[in-house]
Amino acid sequence: MKKILNILIVTISIVTISCVAKRKSSVDSESNIKYDNAAFDYVYVEALKQKLLGNGGDALKYLDQCVKLNPSSDAAYYQMAQILLSTGDIKNGKNYAKKAYNLDNTNVWYIMMLSGIYYQQGNIDSAIIIYEKSVNLYPDKQNIQIALANLYSEEKDYDKSLKIYQKLEEKYGINESTTYGYVQNLMLSGKLDQALLKTEDLIKMFPSGIQYYALLAEIYGEKGDKEKAREVYQKLLEENPDNVQIQVTICDFLINEKKFDDLFMILNPLIINNNVKREDKISLFAKLIENKSQTNESIDKTLVSLMVLEAAYPNDDVIPLLRPEFLSNINRDNEAISRLEEIITWKPSNYFAWEKLLLLYLQTKDYEKLMVKGEECASKFNMSFLAKLLYANGALENKKYNIALEELKKAEILAGNNNEYFMQVLTMRADVYYRMKDFSKAFETYDAAIKLNGEDLTLLNNYAYYLAEQNMNLKEAEIMARKVIEKESANNTFLDTYAWVLYKRGKIKDAAKIMETILASDSDLSSEYYEHYGFILKSLKRCSDAIDNWSIAIKLDSTKNTLNKEIENCRAK
Repeated sequence: MKKILNILIVTISIVTISCVAKRKSSVDSESNIKYDNAAFDYVYVEALKQKLLGNGGDALKYLDQCVKLNPSSDAAYYQMAQILLSTGDIKNGKNYAKKAYNLDNTNVWYIMMLSGIYYQQGNIDSAIIIYEKSVNLYPDKQNIQIALANLYSEEKDYDKSLKIYQKLEEKYGINESTTYGYVQNLMLSGKLDQALLKTEDLIKMFPSGIQYYALLAEIYGEKGDKEKAREVYQKLLEENPDNVQIQVTICDFLINEKKFDDLFMILNPLIINNNVKREDKISLFAKLIENKSQTNESIDKTLVSLMVLEAAYPNDDVIPLLRPEFLSNINRDNEAISRLEEIITWKPSNYFAWEKLLLLYLQTKDYEKLMVKGEECASKFNMSFLAKLLYANGALENKKYNIALEELKKAEILAGNNNEYFMQVLTMRADVYYRMKDFSKAFETYDAAIKLNGEDLTLLNNYAYYLAEQNMNLKEAEIMARKVIEKESANNTFLDTYAWVLYKRGKIKDAAKIMETILASDSDLSSEYYEHYGFILKSLKRCSDAIDNWSIAIKLDSTKNTLNKEIENCRAK
């Protein structure tokens, strides 16, 4: 069974350069721990160097040495937290962030990091507690007070939120940095008349602030006076008929605020306005496409507007891709595929259309078309790494293993010195060998990949699963599977692998608990989860429950009819 095939499309490395927190002296003033200050400084600087170079793993090793030299180094813990959070390891990142904060709860960077983690985890109460302490520490830091006010607002504690904004306005008067937020909180609390007056004050003081007119229109809309809202937009446009940037700004605001009825009134004329830059139009539609709050009516209008845009730029390579991207985002993949097939027919040189089409074939599991079109794309764009990889994937799924291996050789050449691309090749090659039942080569290839990057979760997951399937090196498989779920404990596919390895190791009750967690989740449930749980239940001598789960597996995937024999055997018992 194939678990996850991780195809690299685009890799973005983000290096966060943070303010360097203070480092303790060679005798820590709080803990009186003596340590080698010169050694600490050397290792700490090396850690920052590796971090800035994007070598997070190496940076963590140096930082681990730092905290061994000085366990009270809040700066080292802060840096460790940043690196782990950037990799998605929220659990361990949070632990280090808490250590940094507990060592120095006055450091504004630690405050922002820890409260941000709490907010991301939905623990707004804890984020509020930290910010409340911070406001007392830094009564003059306006950004901390605004952040606290917005947290109160999110918890619908509008009285506390408005009290903060009121004090800020008493201190600073009407201003762009705080009054806008004040108005938004007044609106959320239902105090629309006050919000209206504040907005009018903003417009008087900052008459060129387009966003305030848009805010004024929004308040009228909330009050039910849509005519006045339209008048505000219309007046703004009439007073600035040649200012296309104002039109773009208004459209941008309306998309952000999900005011789709008003949006299309302005957007459609803007599409055919030659004074508006093509890039600005694409940017607006990109934002509109990403918006998940559209109604059926606005979806239809968006599709019409996209067709108008396509007609305005008949020879463009990028604009025709917007419509299939939108269709895919609203789960209308078949329509997106049809449109992309049209594009590559009338413009076969559009590589990006080919790429998106192949990815959609992969996503919809249309492996036959993936192989046919993948071959054509890989031949036409013979320097494309991704085209070779996708063609190989199509061949793999159609059991054309020799073709898959041949394409992977070509992909490896194109990968050059790019280790991440090379990892993709090795992972798929191992999968091909496994499907060919050449387990020796498959596991040799996995070993080579792990030497290259032993932190790749998909790689570790697949390797652990395949070892379990063959009842080989189960102890090592368990170590790998556990390492994966420690990093991504909410991923059902990874949890399923861990449960399956535990089952193979004879840890049946532990495996059953994990499967119960998976099947109780709201995520899409695979037939394989029910299949695996059935075998686990059978081992627990719960044959009736095993039969129920196997029956669901067959219902979800008719190819699993071999489970009928397991059901018969269980019934016989």
